[in-house]
Amino acid sequence: MMKQADDTQKVSAYAQAGVDIDSKMSGIEVIKTMVRTTATKGVVGGIGGFGGLFQSPGKENLLVASTDGVGTKLKVAVIAKKHDTVGQDLVNHCVNDILVQGAKPLFFLDYIGASRFDPVVFKDVVSGLCKACKENGCALLGGETAEMPGLYPQNEYDLVGTIVGTVPRKQLITGKKIKPGDVIIGLPSGGLQTNGFSLARKVIFDQCGLTPQDLLPGTRYTVTEALLALHRSFLKPVTALMAQVPVHGMAHITGGGFVDNIPRVLPENCTAVINRSSWRVPTLFTFIERQGRVDRDEMYRVFNMGIGFCIIVRQKDASAAMALLSKARQAPVLIGAIEKGPRKVIYRDS
Repeated sequence: MMKQADDTQKVSAYAQAGVDIDSKMSGIEVIKTMVRTTATKGVVGGIGGFGGLFQSPGKENLLVASTDGVGTKLKVAVIAKKHDTVGQDLVNHCVNDILVQGAKPLFFLDYIGASRFDPVVFKDVVSGLCKACKENGCALLGGETAEMPGLYPQNEYDLVGTIVGTVPRKQLITGKKIKPGDVIIGLPSGGLQTNGFSLARKVIFDQCGLTPQDLLPGTRYTVTEALLALHRSFLKPVTALMAQVPVHGMAHITGGGFVDNIPRVLPENCTAVINRSSWRVPTLFTFIERQGRVDRDEMYRVFNMGIGFCIIVRQKDASAAMALLSKARQAPVLIGAIEKGPRKVIYRDS
């Protein structure tokens, strides 16, 4: 008589091929409590279905959606073995993207793909997603976790998110009201945000030979602290500003820097003039520029250079806007103005 195998000792063929469904499902059960803490009043039901449910905010509102990722900042997280901040980076990045149009977030969806499911890493990443969702007042409505050995490098993972927000149709910010004479206010970034990491890693790790634990030259913080600095959410200060001052346009300074992002909201007859001497560029950027021998204009296209978000208002409203942003614990800087000309960005250095 054939001996019956003990189910607890079985290893499925799929697990032997690199995908452990049981481990993945156990990990999902662990994070369900965390996810439930992000629920807002629009959430209908819980996670676990094939789709998340959310109550529509009304026909007078527009839905605004955006999808983005964290890029090769994830490689730094893997090297540094620190995974609890990249989820915050992702949510905050997406929040800022829809904030440009005046939208507030409703809910967020995530995708985590890896060669092998690591429950500890998964929990850390999701804890960051939940933390940022709660801080931004949006629900983590669902997501996808995929094990794909052979597609992703060993011990690495990908992280992507989709956000859906809403804005009253009459309050949609399109940039159409921007005109010559308006001023540009910059809000400081926390660091690289989520852009330019391929170049930053090449200079810092490959060319300079620094390790994550080393102090970044010219600073009192480590390479890990510098590179994994949080991508800030500008939702709360900008929302407070919009409630009291007319905002004509905004830009999230991500990949492409000033020259590719600001023109996305400019009318045809407007040129944005950025005064590069109006703020002090953080040491991290000057270190990369000097050690990597990177052309200055390329630096301003690859990186945010210390300015994470731009707000365009009438000149007469500038003082009030600066005061409100300062009250909201920001450090606003007048970094430029709108002049008549073709739709583009130009730099001045004095």
